Amino acid sequence: MTRPPALQALAQRARDTQALGLERGLISMGPACGRWVMVQGRRCLLMASNDYLGLAGHPRLAQAAVEAAGACGTGSGASRLISGTLDSHLELERAIAQFKHAEAALFFPTGYTTNLGVISGLAREGDLIVSDRLNHASLIDACRLAKAGVRVYPHGEAAAAAEMLAQGPDSGLKLLVTDGVFSMDGDIAPLAELRQAAREAGGLLVIDDAHATGVYGAAGRGSLEHLGLEPTPEVVMVGTFSKALGGLGGYVAGAREVIQTLVDHSRPFIYSTAPPPAQAAVARAGLELVDAEPWRRDKLRELSALLRTELAEAGLTALSQEGPIVPVLVGEPAKTVALGRALTRRGVFAPAVRPPTVPPGSSRIRLTVTAAHEPEDMKLAVRVMTEAAREVGL
Repeated sequence: MTRPPALQALAQRARDTQALGLERGLISMGPACGRWVMVQGRRCLLMASNDYLGLAGHPRLAQAAVEAAGACGTGSGASRLISGTLDSHLELERAIAQFKHAEAALFFPTGYTTNLGVISGLAREGDLIVSDRLNHASLIDACRLAKAGVRVYPHGEAAAAAEMLAQGPDSGLKLLVTDGVFSMDGDIAPLAELRQAAREAGGLLVIDDAHATGVYGAAGRGSLEHLGLEPTPEVVMVGTFSKALGGLGGYVAGAREVIQTLVDHSRPFIYSTAPPPAQAAVARAGLELVDAEPWRRDKLRELSALLRTELAEAGLTALSQEGPIVPVLVGEPAKTVALGRALTRRGVFAPAVRPPTVPPGSSRIRLTVTAAHEPEDMKLAVRVMTEAAREVGL
């Protein structure tokens, strides 16, 4: 039977993507994620997870989910503004605000929808958004969804961001948007300078702290704390429970006026069914463990430093200087894919990261460290990386 023309067109697009070395696929990690996983029947050390504190398998989180589901059911039944707001949501939002030293907070089903909801809920036609060139895809899509004007500044260049804000319209809201820790490079935004730029322009600084919350700062509060900065009224803090906090969902914390505006105007918040009570319970338990088990951050810092030392001794260079995101630049997609496959064959899973996730010419293996790892895992990962690099001719 002849395939319909639309499906033939899609098949050709898939072939074109494959020819560029950019095809993607779903690879099972076996029954569950952890330090060791099963990849295509092979036992592999997982070096690609964002479960930085190793909380996704923590018994307290599992217990919180079971107890909440047993007591409150498995679904919320409606959106937050209809009948979906439960005590567990409000309790979690109070805990988020306290954790982030903010006046108020709002809980979203996922981190992606949080960014969509925050940017598009705050900015409207006539407003201005100034965004870092390497911001996460969810922030880029959020800027597109908003009807505001958008300007993009070179990565990390606060002076350029300040100039763009200053050249914006006198009326209307101005948003300066940045990742706190950039997910693919592992570097930290110049938040002091960016906050000053937003303050001078009379705007708001939106920080996506997805990869910093729970990890960076003495108490795990994120990139602001890491840089010795306190939250101030012009700062809007966004983050997720799906990485270091071991669960699922996103949050925004900031001034009361910001949160009320989002309740009134954020379409992803208004029109999404509220997260189930078990999800809210897991999120709250994750926040509590950030304070209850600080040793996880200490161990994560030690392991991250060890991995960089081992890489340097092997002649391999990490793009980042600190933190659990340790990217090793390869360059071309095909070589990076070959390296990722060679790693898997040797028992380490760290797949290739290629465009459009990263800019052309910067394909890489993005190694990530978690508190569930051990020192011998870092040595194994580097030994296998060295062998695999030789195999593929790097």
